[in-house]
Amino acid sequence: MSDPVAARPTDWQQEAEIFRALHRAADAACGARLFTVTVLDRDAGLARRAYTSHPEEYPVSGTKPMRSDAWTDQVIDGGKSFVANTTAEFAPYFKDHPLINALGCQAALNIPVSDGTRVIGTVNILDREGHFDEDRVARLEGLVAEHRSQVVAAMKAIR
Repeated sequence: MSDPVAARPTDWQQEAEIFRALHRAADAACGARLFTVTVLDRDAGLARRAYTSHPEEYPVSGTKPMRSDAWTDQVIDGGKSFVANTTAEFAPYFKDHPLINALGCQAALNIPVSDGTRVIGTVNILDREGHFDEDRVARLEGLVAEHRSQVVAAMKAIR
């Protein structure tokens, strides 16, 4: 695995450090084989990868169109975390599930980040099958909440 990186080369080092600190805290608390941060650009209709633990497989230059499905209803519109402890649970929403599985991940947790008005991005943590029990989900959601003000500021800078 390469060194984790954050969005856009040198101008966003402060934002990269914020995401990197959250990544380290999540990995230390519960484990995080794959860790990414996605920022929503609603005007462009895109979700942008702003940080990744796996820059070769998931480069920060990656974007994808915002979609409308049950995942979006729950996470983006509803502000509720998405928890899938098997590939079958997330495969309908993540077309890249073969790559996710190739990285040793069969479980996903997507935690929405709100600026107080609406969800502006997600923290995405993936690991082995069955990894995200209630305790781990609560701890990881708590970590994101503890870092919320810094993460929101970094996400807004990247948008």
